Amino acid sequence: MSGGEIAALIAAGAFAMLVLVLAVPILKLRHTVDAATVTLRQVSQHTGPILDKVNITVDNVNDALGQAQVTLDGVNVQLAKVDVMTQHLAHTTANVSNLVSVVSATAASPLVKAAAFTYGVRRATAARKEADEAKSVRDELKARKRTRRG
Repeated sequence: MSGGEIAALIAAGAFAMLVLVLAVPILKLRHTVDAATVTLRQVSQHTGPILDKVNITVDNVNDALGQAQVTLDGVNVQLAKVDVMTQHLAHTTANVSNLVSVVSATAASPLVKAAAFTYGVRRATAARKEADEAKSVRDELKARKRTRRG
């Protein structure tokens, strides 16, 4: 055997050892790859029904949003009607206010004059009564003085 053959034999032995050392992790890696393959297969099997359920849920949400939009449109129409009614009510209130101002201006002047006249009559009547009472008291006092003197 020559030196080249021995070197080739050593290299072949080292290569066989390398193959044996690498075979163990490769076999373990095969089990990991098999488990990953099974897991991916299960995920792909379950993903389809989940996506179908998500699509159904999204369709239901879209239907609900459509109904909400229809409801909001109806509410906006009703609010527009209420806005028109509010404007008419504001005009009516302004007209009633103007009418009340006119009526109170028309009726207030005679009422104030009548109240002032009544007050004046009462004051004059009260003053006349006081004057009559004062005169009768004076007359009585004069009469008493005359009876004492006389």
